[in-house]
Amino acid sequence: MKYSTKLSQAVHILVFIKINPCSNLSSTAIAKSIQTNPGCVRQIMMKLRETGLLNSITGHAKPSLAKEAADITILDLYRAVEGNKTLLHLDTQTNPDCGVGTNIQLSLQKYYDEIQETAEHKMKEITLEHIIDLYNKNVELSYTN
Repeated sequence: MKYSTKLSQAVHILVFIKINPCSNLSSTAIAKSIQTNPGCVRQIMMKLRETGLLNSITGHAKPSLAKEAADITILDLYRAVEGNKTLLHLDTQTNPDCGVGTNIQLSLQKYYDEIQETAEHKMKEITLEHIIDLYNKNVELSYTN
């Protein structure tokens, strides 16, 4: 099963832009940091731009955050790159002739909905600024060790 890394990549892109405002901010340069291809970076940047989180002009390698880092939440970023996709998914291909296969989805859905609500609440509390602050602390620690 393949899982999406779009949220991690979106955070990476915005942190890269925020902490390196005067460096090469081309999709190629950012892609090297993420270890992906520039097309993937451009797709994510387009979604961030469309949702009002990033300022950029096609063909100009000078993107910038459209809001303060303290005003961009992880939920904002998740919604920008994943839409309304839920975190957990039911297996809809279970055997309809089996009692468990027929009813397990209803039982799981209740708890999956609770998990989704709790996760979204926490994602609203974590901002890009929090991540940048922790990043800076980790960088500082790596230099002192």
